[in-house]
Amino acid sequence: MPTPFPPALRRSLDLLRCPACRNRPLHLDGTALRCPDGHTYDIARHGYVSLLTGTRARSGDDAPMARAREQFLATGKYAPIRRTVADLAARSLPERGTVLDAGCGTGHYLAGVLDRAPHAHGLGLDTSVRALRRAARTHSRAAAATWDLYRPLPLADRTADVVLNVFAPRNPAEFHRVLRPAGRLIVVRPTGRHLRELRERTPGMVDVDPGKEQRLHRALTPYFTAERTERVEYAMALTAPQTSALLGMTPSARHLNPSHIEAADSPEVTVSVLATVYRPLHGDPHDIGPGKTRCG
Repeated sequence: MPTPFPPALRRSLDLLRCPACRNRPLHLDGTALRCPDGHTYDIARHGYVSLLTGTRARSGDDAPMARAREQFLATGKYAPIRRTVADLAARSLPERGTVLDAGCGTGHYLAGVLDRAPHAHGLGLDTSVRALRRAARTHSRAAAATWDLYRPLPLADRTADVVLNVFAPRNPAEFHRVLRPAGRLIVVRPTGRHLRELRERTPGMVDVDPGKEQRLHRALTPYFTAERTERVEYAMALTAPQTSALLGMTPSARHLNPSHIEAADSPEVTVSVLATVYRPLHGDPHDIGPGKTRCG
């Protein structure tokens, strides 16, 4: 039986451009998307479209990490972060706006935004097919596609009203290019206090680089200006299985001994993240860069 074409993906066709041709639109051709020059991208039976054909992407969630992410986020322990992202995005979205979730994972935060914006639609990009299997089904108005954020995005210029970037890699020039002039970029990242109890008790857990904020500022300054920042900080109580799931979904999972994840014990953990709304600076995104004139 042919794979049914996801309605949310159909609504995203106007946004997408062929990754090979860069500026050529994509159209539905059976169970795939095809550009006028014949480049073809399969739609998986799980509902996402595979745009990274023939390309080795940088690492994303493997199957255990995606499963741990889904399990932990389902507990609601990160609900305050999700609400903050949804609140900030809802203020920036027009009634029938478009949301791009760059590094969407399982689609948890994109779904939260779409719940708050009943007429908006969204597209999630991620390298992990394991996570995208969930993202493609997390919300009726959310489409999903494989993509590496370090590469030029497979989207037309000025098509997104909001770009979400939650605990994910960033591509400032491309975020600027795909955002509409009145659009907004929302970046969520951890502070040095985030999960500090776990880091103190778990050998090998990745620390938060103290220079992260400075690098973020340097990377975004040529393209964006910050409008507002909200700190989301609270203590959450965790059971042992919840602690294991939390560790299992983080980048630390790639470095930790599985026995350390299973044995991790931290009944109360600090959550501390910053969520910043950025306004794009005016000008041609291809002309803006360090040392060049910009306005706005």
